[in-house]
Amino acid sequence: MKTKPVVAIVGRPNVGKSTLFNTIAKKNLAIVHDLPGVTRDRNYTDIVWDDYLLTLVDTGGFDPDVEDELAQLVSEHARLAVEEADIIIFLMDGKQGLQYGDMEITRILQQSEKPVIYVVNKVEKTVDEESSVDFYRLGIEHIVPISAKNRLGITDLMTAVCAHAKPGQALEAPEEETVVSIIGRPNVGKSSLVNKLVGYKKLMVSSLAGTTRDPTDTVIKYNQKTMRFIDTAGIRKKSRISYSLEKYTAFQALRCINRSSICILMLDASLGVTTQDAKLAAEIYDRKRACIILINKWDLIEKATKTHEAFVDNVRAELSFIDFAPILTISAVTGLRVRKLFEVIENLSSCYTRRVPTSEVNRGIEQIYNQYQPPRGATSRTRIYYSSQVATSPPTFKIFTNHPDAFQPAYLRYFERALREHFGFDGIPIRIEIAARAKKDKD
Repeated sequence: MKTKPVVAIVGRPNVGKSTLFNTIAKKNLAIVHDLPGVTRDRNYTDIVWDDYLLTLVDTGGFDPDVEDELAQLVSEHARLAVEEADIIIFLMDGKQGLQYGDMEITRILQQSEKPVIYVVNKVEKTVDEESSVDFYRLGIEHIVPISAKNRLGITDLMTAVCAHAKPGQALEAPEEETVVSIIGRPNVGKSSLVNKLVGYKKLMVSSLAGTTRDPTDTVIKYNQKTMRFIDTAGIRKKSRISYSLEKYTAFQALRCINRSSICILMLDASLGVTTQDAKLAAEIYDRKRACIILINKWDLIEKATKTHEAFVDNVRAELSFIDFAPILTISAVTGLRVRKLFEVIENLSSCYTRRVPTSEVNRGIEQIYNQYQPPRGATSRTRIYYSSQVATSPPTFKIFTNHPDAFQPAYLRYFERALREHFGFDGIPIRIEIAARAKKDKD
């Protein structure tokens, strides 16, 4: 399998890196906002450009001389992106003109001895093109003027990028993969978990709440299978989301649930189940995603006889509507039981995509129905004529009956639990569709 060239977009804060990332990818993957320093982690996506398959990386603002702890972390991640990149797009701001920070970044990039494409963004008019001449003071031979927002000059830029890629890069069929989103309140240890799973500091980890803003993808191979982990921004109560950026990051995190087949709901062992945790669990359940409840920071809990059993029982009671979800107690810092997560994900993925033959479905549903029948209809007893599994991911069963109204929420909950137990869909939500069918014979 041929490797994809990694193309990293670097530059000072707020020069338009995320806008360029979205423009090239033709998707709104990175958050774009007027506040400087919005992007913090590295954001990855695979793209195809003129038959070249590339991995595009968006980075946080690169500022070599910062003193703030979080800003230093962002700059460190930009340096790591430069180290792992095959091709570098160095983006500068045509409105602001050449800055001292641009000169320092140029010096660092030249030391990398990697191909660097120097790009001046926000060039919309002739007068802007004239001002971009000032950037030649960096001592470079060629500058690509663009407007990422208006898609001007993008073709020229990507032609320069592809000139450094291996010619004839083969297109590869997309691999089957299990997409897993990590959901939770701020500072529960989501990024620390991914770093421990990967084995190195890929994602930024800080004690400051709200460090992650962009959803960030990490692909890991396990038992010859591909798992894509999405680290999402911490989601707080709506009343505590004070400005538009945080509302957008929360929205992006909830969108990641829709992208996923499995969601890891991460809790803080020292806090137990909060109201916000229950709301996030409800979002996962409503979207019928498989769920793993991961209780982090277990190393901080004082242990006594049956501490683990009592804690897990309490979590199940607090989240009774999703009590089928497996629960793991871990420490993302020490690595306690973290590797066990791969095995749980593998089992859930297998169940989530499994299909039961129609003959088995009909026999199983008949048994479940005979064990506990719904109330009679107004003129006749409720009958099930035919059933089948109509979809996977999640397993979806369609039941044809003469009295759809008899299948009230409480009875459907019974049916879902019984289907899960009968067909071995351990830990998996099940969707049930009820359809009316007129009777053919006398009941």
